[in-house]
Amino acid sequence: MPTSSENNKRIAKNTVMLYIRMFFTMAVSLFTSRVILQALGVTDYGINNVVGGVVSMFSFLNGAMASATQRYLNVDIATGNEEHLKTTFRTAMQIHMMIALAIFILAETVGLWFVIEKLVIPEERMTAAMWVYQFSIIASMVGIISLPYNADIIAHERMGAFAYISIMDVVLKLIIVYMLVISPFDKLITYSALYLCVNLLDRFIYNIYCKRHFSEVNFSFKVDKTLFKEMSSFAGWSLWGNIAGVLFTQGLNMLLNMFFGPAVNAARGIAVQVQGVIQGFVANVQTAVNPQITKSYAQQNLHRMHKLMFTSSKFCFYLLFLIVLPISLEAHQILHVWLGIVPEHTVWFFRLIAFIMLTETLANPYIVANQATGRVKLYQAVCGGLLLCIVPIAYVVLKLGGNPESVYIVHGCIAIITQITRVYMMRNLIDLPMMTYARKVVLPILAVAIVASIVPLLAYNEMTVNLFSFLIVCTLCVISTIASAYFLGTSKDEKVIIKERVVAVYHKFHKA
Repeated sequence: MPTSSENNKRIAKNTVMLYIRMFFTMAVSLFTSRVILQALGVTDYGINNVVGGVVSMFSFLNGAMASATQRYLNVDIATGNEEHLKTTFRTAMQIHMMIALAIFILAETVGLWFVIEKLVIPEERMTAAMWVYQFSIIASMVGIISLPYNADIIAHERMGAFAYISIMDVVLKLIIVYMLVISPFDKLITYSALYLCVNLLDRFIYNIYCKRHFSEVNFSFKVDKTLFKEMSSFAGWSLWGNIAGVLFTQGLNMLLNMFFGPAVNAARGIAVQVQGVIQGFVANVQTAVNPQITKSYAQQNLHRMHKLMFTSSKFCFYLLFLIVLPISLEAHQILHVWLGIVPEHTVWFFRLIAFIMLTETLANPYIVANQATGRVKLYQAVCGGLLLCIVPIAYVVLKLGGNPESVYIVHGCIAIITQITRVYMMRNLIDLPMMTYARKVVLPILAVAIVASIVPLLAYNEMTVNLFSFLIVCTLCVISTIASAYFLGTSKDEKVIIKERVVAVYHKFHKA
């Protein structure tokens, strides 16, 4: 069994590989987003965002099963039960195939009715919207069937595979942008079709990689009824959380379309795209740590589990804050340089989403820990129920005359309440008192967020908008966040580790 030191090194290595992947994809994403927006126009960009979102709304079925698959694969690998691992993978594939069929039926009935009857789409663009919708359904089904392969890569902690395949993926997306610009055909249909082709190729390569490297990847129709029922039950109770996640994401998107039209969907789509790029910084750390949290629980090493939860919560928050503070302050200038055209509401959409991201980054360790215990019934029912309140409350606010930004204010308030509830409900499941979490995580991050914001905010309010002020504000944000995180947000042991790592890196480069 690997030692704690070996596991920490594996986490560090996997994090580095995921960051290589992220920086490569981020650079391409920033370039392609501007070109795609200009090629499609604001209206078509918004149509692509909202119509594809209807299909995503049905992914709550898949999301629940994805959590179950990841949890069971992690536990089997931690306990070294190879035969059961093969059965788990086979069962996961069978269930995902059934989910893909269910989503196809829902999308072609309820979803199709919703797109035609409820969404606000210009009549002359309805045919193109239908093509986008059908391509999105196919892409969704392919992704669902392939998900157990992705889960297996994460469970085995082979993050290098993601990095290498992503390099190919972004190169293909660059080609898509070029073909979109020169295409004589309908730009929206062309973009959707090409994006589907890239998605199909990605799935095929992931599948081939898993078959060559993992012995458990060997599908058959032989059914283990006991495990099938167990995994389905686990997923069933996780369903509430995933329904809530899809509804408050795509449900808010639909509300914005119904009340304000596709132009506001374009603004929301851009803000969410920036959100996705930024979350990649944090997701890399979380993806590397998550398997270790589950495996620590499976081995009944709760001390290490708590330590991983505390450390990942704090440092993911600091990393995210380091990025969102300067971008939130200088959002308009950054978006103007990046896009040229900045749809109305985009800046405040992003600022509000940034606050929500900071809140939700604390949720990941608790979600993974709950799944590790396998006792998900009450937890998912309560937390999912709270998140389900976002859309109806937002609807009431909009009916009362609320502006587009108000839906994200509602979302942010519910996100805070839900996180407090998570901590309360998990205190006995993993023997982690609320006050311990507050002392070791909440108080440090609040201190860092408050102190780190003071100087950059003063500078931003006093300086005129130009390149020099932009550089000054961003520099102050970075310095104040790093200094505050080190002096106010880390324990003595963490400071020692940071010093050792910095010294080691210095000597390595000094010798070179």
